Amino acid sequence: RFSGTFVGNAESASPAATTSPPAVAAATLPAVPTIPVVPTIVGVPNTVAEGVLNPNEVKPPASGTRRARVLYDYEAADSTELALLADEMITVYSLPGMDPDWLIGERGNQKGKVPVTYLELLS
Repeated sequence: RFSGTFVGNAESASPAATTSPPAVAAATLPAVPTIPVVPTIVGVPNTVAEGVLNPNEVKPPASGTRRARVLYDYEAADSTELALLADEMITVYSLPGMDPDWLIGERGNQKGKVPVTYLELLS
């Protein structure tokens, strides 16, 4: 018989409906080794792949850097971002796996994330 929470006619249930298929013992399944997968980006420290970007640890790509003119002042929210002043020129580039709304910006020896919407990308 079923527990009291079942709504229906328990008397009409056939014996085949109340039996469950035989359980497969875990020991009969073949052991499959697993290899942990850690995402990495070639040439970029693991901090980027883990979602934590330290701009001081990344190097600009051999190609793909661009000049950009800053359109508006921007105050950095934390140490991973670069504060910007309107009308200044900076070098920017993107990294694989990075949020497309942000670029890495460089000004002299300072480096950090900058929002794309604050920039006019030049050649």
